[in-house]
Amino acid sequence: MKYRYIFLFLLVGLLAMMPALAACDGEETETSINPTKVPFSIDVTPVIMEDTIVGQSCVFLVTVSDEEETGGESALVSISATATGAAVTVGPKEIAPGSVSEVVVIPDETSIGQPLTVTIEGKRGEITETEFVTLTVQERPLIVGELAVKATELRDRFIPWLEENYPDLDITGETEWTGAVIYPTTQDSIRYYLFFSENWEMGIRWQAVDGATNWVKIYLRLRTAELTPSEAFEISSVSANEDPQPITPPNAVWR
Repeated sequence: MKYRYIFLFLLVGLLAMMPALAACDGEETETSINPTKVPFSIDVTPVIMEDTIVGQSCVFLVTVSDEEETGGESALVSISATATGAAVTVGPKEIAPGSVSEVVVIPDETSIGQPLTVTIEGKRGEITETEFVTLTVQERPLIVGELAVKATELRDRFIPWLEENYPDLDITGETEWTGAVIYPTTQDSIRYYLFFSENWEMGIRWQAVDGATNWVKIYLRLRTAELTPSEAFEISSVSANEDPQPITPPNAVWR
């Protein structure tokens, strides 16, 4: 009888430990997933640009998402892009979910008047995902130079105010910018331009009527961390020399 109770005691103890053992076994299996084998999807914004010109820097934003739980840190995805009839650069070349890569396409004269297709590829281990974007390219209008000058003048109205009132943005008079026209052939009174610093994309739009500028708005997007703008500001009357004021950011970048 004594041995029977000892046997039952051991059996009950073993049964009590089985859930814990199963949990440990499941945890070990989950964390042993090879992150380079986790499927992912790739998303590009925008997928079409219908108003582009020769020599324009056309900036597409690329993000990736894991299709399965990794049980740990996601593996990086390598981003590459190619196109015939354009120069193409990518940066950063590797991203994880939550980061943004920029694909910059600069059409040349051979792409005028016909669709320009860009192939954007993401690769992680042996897994490859591909997306295609399309541009419609036209000849370069003379107004592009004037737009660059005006956009720079209006941008510089915001810089001292941002430096004083939003120092955390680290935008100062010493910040270096490169420019890119968007919607270059529009006949509308609203004009657009983009500026890029090391950290920020600044979109700027203004209303020009009879040579005068009524108002001007800008947005800011952290280039490698944000898909949409996080800050926006407006000068409601340029002629009255009003100070900028914060406004609600647009829900998408301008392209």
